Amino acid sequence: MKTIFLLLSLIAGVLTDNPYPHTSNHPNKYNCDNYQYEPNQRDAQMPIHVLVNSNSDFAFKFFRKVFYSGSQQGGPGKNNIVLSPIIISSAFAMLALGAKDNTLDQILKGLDFRPSKIQERMIHEGFHELMNMLNNGEAGYQMEMGKCLFVQNQLHPEQQFLNGLKNMYGGDIYFENFKNAAETEQHINSYIERKTHGKISKLVNGIDPITEILLISYIYMKAKWKKPFNPKFTKEHNFYVNPYVVVKVPMMFQMGMFEIGRDDERFCSILKIPYEGHTAAYFILPDKGQLERVASSLSCGVLQTWKSMLSKSSVNVYIPKCLVSGEMKLKDIMYSMGVTDVFTDKADLSGITGQPQHRLSEAIHKAVIMIDERGTEASAATSMDLVPMSIPTIMRYNRPFILIIQEQKTQSILFMANILNPTEK
Repeated sequence: MKTIFLLLSLIAGVLTDNPYPHTSNHPNKYNCDNYQYEPNQRDAQMPIHVLVNSNSDFAFKFFRKVFYSGSQQGGPGKNNIVLSPIIISSAFAMLALGAKDNTLDQILKGLDFRPSKIQERMIHEGFHELMNMLNNGEAGYQMEMGKCLFVQNQLHPEQQFLNGLKNMYGGDIYFENFKNAAETEQHINSYIERKTHGKISKLVNGIDPITEILLISYIYMKAKWKKPFNPKFTKEHNFYVNPYVVVKVPMMFQMGMFEIGRDDERFCSILKIPYEGHTAAYFILPDKGQLERVASSLSCGVLQTWKSMLSKSSVNVYIPKCLVSGEMKLKDIMYSMGVTDVFTDKADLSGITGQPQHRLSEAIHKAVIMIDERGTEASAATSMDLVPMSIPTIMRYNRPFILIIQEQKTQSILFMANILNPTEK
């Protein structure tokens, strides 16, 4: 049987910025004093799908920005893209707990929330409910999402922020001496290594001693295919990275009944492979030379269109067995999405420290996705479909493709990847 391992972490550092004090007399009209999650008192007009819809819009917008940013640096095909949009959005939402005024508005709008339509409190309650639902493990499926705050031991964060971090996001809090960089790095890295079950062992490498606060958001997912691949059919095949680069990859094979679709308008084919539980992977295979066109068209509406096109058919599936990772700095991307003040002297994060003289220095996102045949380490079961007597469709992922992993009950997009070269770690 097999599985996919998916994990990632996001780290954000808040630095002292004393030369640029900033004050404001404008109160936060969506003040969330002493956050406590009370589902019976939750506004009936804030169902979880409102949060999920905004998260999905953000996911596709962010992915397109990252893809376009890559194309500006030499064109698509240069690097793999691996990310978890839900972790990025929840990390910045957590940061919003301590933001005020224009800084707060920019964060919420950058995450595709509209402060005039959704109260901030409801956003945090929505994330609380969503995280509880996703962390509720089922047979064959394991997911862990969490947050952590590392604070300079001489700093005293606002109690309101600490309450929100703990009650809304289940966050852990540790006090550190950032001037002792080596010891702090070791603590942070061992924490993340433990939370991601050893899949991310070195999140930080070189902490600036003037750092005062680190916000960390992570996710770990392990899920079995409903129809596992048989390892004995995995053979070495060519993968065509681009017209000039061909690499050898172990290619998994399975034949059976799968949901597939064809989008002639966007020049791509779609394959859905479900996991046990309520999660599914959508493998999008652009026609040759059409990767940029497909990636730039991604949206909630397009994904919905693809779902409506899917129908069960006899398919021979070839997918590379691989482990791919991605690391990106989010500052420039979020800046392009309107989240600017938080990275400058204009930032008002006084809800965290009680003082406005702090800004976000950088946000770093790391993700790892592992695709292979088995479900658990010791499992070697196989499955077989009865298929109609017809010529099967061949879905051969031997060139760059896009992967979207979605939790089906909430429709939350957990991971997105543009796999350009499966051999790149």
